[in-house]
Amino acid sequence: MLKEFKEFAMRGSVVDMAVGIIIGGAFGTIVKSLVDDILMPPIGLLMGGVDFTNLFVTLKGDAGGTLEAAREAGAVTLNWGLFINAVISFVIVAFALFLLIKGMNNIKRKEEKAPAAPAEPPRNEVLLEEIRDLLKKR
Repeated sequence: MLKEFKEFAMRGSVVDMAVGIIIGGAFGTIVKSLVDDILMPPIGLLMGGVDFTNLFVTLKGDAGGTLEAAREAGAVTLNWGLFINAVISFVIVAFALFLLIKGMNNIKRKEEKAPAAPAEPPRNEVLLEEIRDLLKKR
């Protein structure tokens, strides 16, 4: 059983998938930082200084002024600002994947359209051309 698991785990596709998952996790962290630290502050500023992380509705308990204070107080909140951040992150990741797949498809199409090297003519045609050339010389 251990031998079979080792063979499975060492297959190229499994290793490739593991690398993809690790890179995807790192990419997700970058996108989250892009949304939270780069995109949302200017959008919030344009909307009158709104901090999207603190946009929530208190369902039960004392919320205080921020989401962190509400969590510390044990209040039940509906965090719609965080949901907006998550949606924007998803759109960015989806767009990046779209561009990646589009690029891969373009490369694949170019490979398919590339003309194949001309095949060598059959041996009998080569011989006939040689005979023709010899007859022309006479």
